[in-house]
Amino acid sequence: MPINPDAAGSVGPENEISWTSKDSLLYALGIGAGATDPTGFELEFTTENTMGTDGSVTEQKAFPTMGVVLGGGGGVSFGDFNPAMLLHGEQSITLHQTISPAGSAVGQGKVVAVYDKGKAALVVNETNVRDHDGNPLWTARSGLFISGEGGWGGDRGPGADWALPEREADDVLGFDTRTDQALLYRLNGDRNPLHSDPSFAALAGFDTPILHGLCTYGISGRALLHAQCGSDPDRFGSMSARFRSPVLPGERLDVHMWADGDRTLFQTRVGERVVIDAGVFTNR
Repeated sequence: MPINPDAAGSVGPENEISWTSKDSLLYALGIGAGATDPTGFELEFTTENTMGTDGSVTEQKAFPTMGVVLGGGGGVSFGDFNPAMLLHGEQSITLHQTISPAGSAVGQGKVVAVYDKGKAALVVNETNVRDHDGNPLWTARSGLFISGEGGWGGDRGPGADWALPEREADDVLGFDTRTDQALLYRLNGDRNPLHSDPSFAALAGFDTPILHGLCTYGISGRALLHAQCGSDPDRFGSMSARFRSPVLPGERLDVHMWADGDRTLFQTRVGERVVIDAGVFTNR
């Protein structure tokens, strides 16, 4: 069996990462910022040189979910497998500090766990990013389902502890995606032709290229930022979710939110179709 369950606990090398003001602007546009009102709403995320009528300059900010695309966690092997069998199933990010619109840091990857799901393996990877003084900046964790790699009799992992509240959402905030949203988002680094090449998408069983899952995740985080944090990145704590269904560029994403003690539960839907499930958000 190519997947190596003993890879759990493996830690990769430290990697220097850096990002610029332009990277933050591209990420903001990639998750749809500015599309609703390009000269007003979200200017702090989409511009770096906007001046108000009083002469004050709008300070550029970065979206908190940008950490999931900045990298820094490579170099950890958990075996060989057919990459066509890999599905990005889960994603989370925890902010220890606010991500600046430009900067540099040190990232290190770790294989947290390798679970046996029977017909598939679930590999949980984690990237911890710190500043150059050793202070933690953010932690990103992804769950990768690899079909055909389970069945060795290993630990199945923890059960689901998320349940859809039995009431209407306390808040719903949605955004329309652009028909070229995937072409914009791919400029953040994910050039997988599944999101741009119609012939490649057809081989994967889709009539047209689909939106990146992490783009849907970022748009969901954008809605949570505005609805739960008053648009202030300093208040964004953590966000975890599971990917349920692909999104086509041009579809509208509505994020349904429920207050649940000191956290917010959420689902992202296209109409009645759930595309992101089991969402949990916390403020910082």
